[in-house]
Amino acid sequence: MNPTTSYPNMTIPSDVLAGAAAAAARYAPSILNTQPWRWRVRPDRLEMFAEPRRQLTATDPDGRMLILSCGILLHHACVALAAQGWTARIARTPSMSPTGPLAVLHGFEAATVTPATRQQEQAMRTRHTDRRPVSDQPIASPVIRAITASAPGAVRLQILTAEQVLELAAAVSRADAVQSQDPLARDELNHWTSRPTTAGVGLPPEVLPDRPPQTTVPGRGFGHRGTLPTGAGHDRAATYGLLYGEGDDPIGWLQAGEALSAIWLTATAMEVSVLPLSDVVAVPGTREALRRMLKPFDRPYLALRLGVADPVPGRPPRTPRLPTAQVVEVLAPDVARDH
Repeated sequence: MNPTTSYPNMTIPSDVLAGAAAAAARYAPSILNTQPWRWRVRPDRLEMFAEPRRQLTATDPDGRMLILSCGILLHHACVALAAQGWTARIARTPSMSPTGPLAVLHGFEAATVTPATRQQEQAMRTRHTDRRPVSDQPIASPVIRAITASAPGAVRLQILTAEQVLELAAAVSRADAVQSQDPLARDELNHWTSRPTTAGVGLPPEVLPDRPPQTTVPGRGFGHRGTLPTGAGHDRAATYGLLYGEGDDPIGWLQAGEALSAIWLTATAMEVSVLPLSDVVAVPGTREALRRMLKPFDRPYLALRLGVADPVPGRPPRTPRLPTAQVVEVLAPDVARDH
C-alpha cells in the first residue's frame, strides 16, 4: 500500500491520536529498549514507521525483532485508543523504508470504555520487564489458560513440557555461545547495555541483574553485570512457552508483536511476570531447534518465561524513554493534505 493512500475522513480528535501514539511509545517494550519506531499523526489516521537507525544490525539484520517490537507498539496504541473510547482498523503494510509505514490505524469508531478496557490500559502503564528469577509460587492452571487464550489472530502460545524446557535451555545456551563469539554482536550488545539513563534508550545498569541468575533456562548474557539485586530464586516454578505462527515474514513478525503485547498485558493484569527470550530466535540454528517443537508448518517467533515475580528484591526501575517529540510527529491539516 502506498503511504499516501487516502482514508475516509473521521472525526476523532487529533490530540487523541497523538496521545495514544505518545502513550504507546512511553510504555511499549522493545528489543534491548532500542525503541525502533516513530509515529506520524494525520487528521484521519495514525501511521507507524520503523526507525532503521535503532536497528540491531549485527544480531537482527533482517529486522525480525525490530518489527516484532513495533507490533507491540501497535497493540499498545490500540489499547490507549480503546481507553479513550475509540476502536480502529489496522492496515498492515510492513516496510523497512523510512518513507513507508509498517502499519496504519484508520477507520476510527466510537466505542464503550469497559472495565476490561481500563484494566488493559492499567496493565500497559504498570507492565515492566524483570530479568531476575521468579518466585517458587507456580502459576495456577486457569491463569495459564487465560494468558494463552489472549493471543489474537493466527499467532498462538504453546506451553512447553518439562522435556521441551530442557531443550529450550540447551538452545538458549548455544545461541549465547554463538553470539558471544561474534565481535560485532558483542560490541552491539555492549553499546545498548552500557547507556546512561539520560540517553533515553538502551538498558542502564539499574535494570540488569548484578550476577547471572542460577536458572534452568539461562538468561541473556550481557557480558557485564548490572546493579539490580538478583535474589536467591530459581525458575523451578516458571512456565515456558513458544510464541508461534505460520508466517515467517514481516506480516507474521508484526502480528507476533501484537500477540505478545496482548499476552503480556493479560499476564500483568493477573500478576504474572513475562520475560521474552529473543537470542534463541535470532540465531538461525537455534531457531530451527525451536521449530522442531512445533507442528511442521509453524514458525517460532519468541520464547517466553512466565512466572510469579519474587516480591523480595522489589520491582526493577523503569527503562528510560526517548522524548515524545523524537518519536511522534503531528502534521497540521494543511501539511497533511500536501503529503
